[in-house]
Amino acid sequence: MKERIGFIGLGIMGRGMAANLLKAGFPLRVWNRTTSRADELVAAGAARGASPADVAAHSDIIVTCVSDTPDVQAVILGEAGVIQGAKAGALVIDCSTVSPQATREIAAALAEKGVHMLDAPVSGGSEGAVKGTLSIMAGGDAAQFERALPVFQAMGKAVTHVGTIGAGQTVKLANQVLVVGNCLAMCEALLLAQAGGVDLQKTYDAVSQGAAGSWMLTNRAPQIMARDWRPDFTIDLQLKDLRLVLEAADNLGVPLPGTSLIFQLYRTLAAQSLGSDGNHALVKALEHLSGVEVGAA
Repeated sequence: MKERIGFIGLGIMGRGMAANLLKAGFPLRVWNRTTSRADELVAAGAARGASPADVAAHSDIIVTCVSDTPDVQAVILGEAGVIQGAKAGALVIDCSTVSPQATREIAAALAEKGVHMLDAPVSGGSEGAVKGTLSIMAGGDAAQFERALPVFQAMGKAVTHVGTIGAGQTVKLANQVLVVGNCLAMCEALLLAQAGGVDLQKTYDAVSQGAAGSWMLTNRAPQIMARDWRPDFTIDLQLKDLRLVLEAADNLGVPLPGTSLIFQLYRTLAAQSLGSDGNHALVKALEHLSGVEVGAA
């Protein structure tokens, strides 16, 4: 008998993740602050929860996937939060990207009620969420990780237990440092090629299969060349994650000069109301500095 799953947060990532749990045959109860986002899942067989507490009361495992640390605190610890409905022995899996310290505090509050927690942020964007190919980095008790494996395997491909509670968030922040570093390198390379007057497609073909190749280059360079800014992961969300990275680095006394620079470049785009563009629109910051437009005829 499969455990009953509750899913809270049906945004750009959560919708696909919840749909894959339903496809895998898990009994599913869902809740989202904007209720209409649950309609498609309810039509496909999910039950609609009245609140996070209601979802928790009808679930053995509760998955949360919301935008930021205050949102996680609200849906888990708030007045109508998970903690109000979860039974002792239940497991909360937070797939949001939030502060490691806040994660540990939430886990401690849940533990007082006899409720387990894993922090399990994900990487792979909305494409990976829909396809069930996310990378999942989980922190928490090893026995609870084993319990959660069928849930993780329905949503992702690479699932790794990375340590104790909060470790998942720390690994995810390291992941984001790599994401934005690769993104800036890609944007600078395309800018140089454009300014140098060489064919962008031929440049991409020449470099993408060698040592310069990366997931970012393969998946996002074609979008930049086509001036397609549809988001798989938005600038606003990338900025939020980088704030968490820099906060954690500050707490640990670790210098991240490259990431700090990229954060500031993204801030210039947010200030121009481009926060809903995909994170590959980082190239626009370089275009504004150079006067060169990548992909221009």
